[in-house]
Amino acid sequence: MQWNICVIGAGKIGQMIATLLKTSKNYTVTLADHDLAALAVVKKMGLPTKQIDASDASGLAGALKGFDAVISAAPFFLTPTIAQAAKTAGAHYFDLTEDVAATNAVRALAQGAETAFVPQCGLAPGFVGIAGAALAAEFDELDSLHMRVGALPLYPTNALKYNLTWSTDGLINEYCNPCDAIVNGERVKTAPLEDYELLGHDGVEYECFNTSGGLGTLPETLAGRARDVSYRSIRYPGHCDILKLLLNDLGLERRRDLLKEIFESALPRTDQDVVLVYCTAKGRKNGELREQSLINKTYSSMIDGQIWGAIQTTTAAGVLGVVDLMRTGALPAKGFIRQEQVNLADFLTTEFGRLYRAGDVTQRNIAA
Repeated sequence: MQWNICVIGAGKIGQMIATLLKTSKNYTVTLADHDLAALAVVKKMGLPTKQIDASDASGLAGALKGFDAVISAAPFFLTPTIAQAAKTAGAHYFDLTEDVAATNAVRALAQGAETAFVPQCGLAPGFVGIAGAALAAEFDELDSLHMRVGALPLYPTNALKYNLTWSTDGLINEYCNPCDAIVNGERVKTAPLEDYELLGHDGVEYECFNTSGGLGTLPETLAGRARDVSYRSIRYPGHCDILKLLLNDLGLERRRDLLKEIFESALPRTDQDVVLVYCTAKGRKNGELREQSLINKTYSSMIDGQIWGAIQTTTAAGVLGVVDLMRTGALPAKGFIRQEQVNLADFLTTEFGRLYRAGDVTQRNIAA
């Protein structure tokens, strides 16, 4: 069965999602945005477009009539409006948001709905939740589950050792908002930029620290089962100290508009990036204390004649793998759907999930 998809948001991630859908025989796609300049760029890519004001709930609902599903690649603050419009139009809803409040709004809309609402798709939250749930399921008794994810420039040149690769609003959200975790068996909120640690992989040293939103609904799902569950962002060493200077010492946590302006004027974007997913679980299996890890490392690649960054590829593949599972009946078709309801092995066999296999999913003691 072929699905007709509307992707809202014509930025880099929206363009990647639409490009992948265009290359599939199972989908038709329209990329929508209010910005005519952005849509003009998309038209040159050979993608169908539609001008839509995502802040106009009633007008948006009418524009979404006839679509099987809606994927929001728009800023997180538009999430409730777009989800409501999808519900009114009778379309399944998917998004990429890491924002907890926006996800709660989607959850409320899903109650009693005749269509599915699947927020927090993408990379983190998204694929990392699917991978984390697969690791957790391997244990008879789960002690800890730690997820570490980073989208990094291959060739860092500035003091932050960072380039913009996705939504600046979402990035600032991660650095400033409280973080969900399970600590000593209790669901808690932890402070962003704290719980600092160093991590080594393939001869490269990284730093990790708390950021918001990456766990999605995993703390809720694993409550009462795990002693410790955490999510931390991976960066090159030195990044966290500079963030603390900007956010805490200079007070930019209270001036997010100014911080966004600084980031977007000073940090160039790049498609020469790498995405590292590093998940580790510890617990008992057949009475023996065991530790198992899942590692995925993805680089930028050529798709449909164009170079796409690793963050674009992994985010788009994350949401579209879930979309494909719903289209084929592998996921419930109504109500609120969590990422951890997605089976990792099934996800990796979809036409979009295979893009993660190109990133070498390494699972110690786990069959994908």
